Amino acid sequence: MTATDRSVELVRIAAEAAADKLADDILAYDVSDQLVITDAFLLCSATNDRQVRAIVDEIEERLRVEADVKPVRREGEREGRWVLLDFIDIVVHVQHEEDRTFYALERLWKDCPAIALPDSVTQVAAQRARPAAPEDAR
Repeated sequence: MTATDRSVELVRIAAEAAADKLADDILAYDVSDQLVITDAFLLCSATNDRQVRAIVDEIEERLRVEADVKPVRREGEREGRWVLLDFIDIVVHVQHEEDRTFYALERLWKDCPAIALPDSVTQVAAQRARPAAPEDAR
């Protein structure tokens, strides 16, 4: 079994929302063969608690407006270090970068197929990862 078209569309919307709020290391996995509770995981991280909350808010808003879905469950919002949003078809993990490194969810799901993210998401990530060009020395 593979993730449904609906799940892939929700991943796309959520990934674009996360990228718009400058989330780091945005990855998506098709976990439908491993789990019966959901089709896909979206993972992303942020440098601080405030940014984690901003990413979560943007993902929720965009999925509500563009796909008419709301999370059935939210966990970790109070601490702002690792927020889990369960939309049934997809589960979104927004983690503080320290927690992302410590828990390394991508290591747990590395055998699952990756879901391709839109160019708009991967281009933002590539631009942010590219070091700034040195200024001309005169």
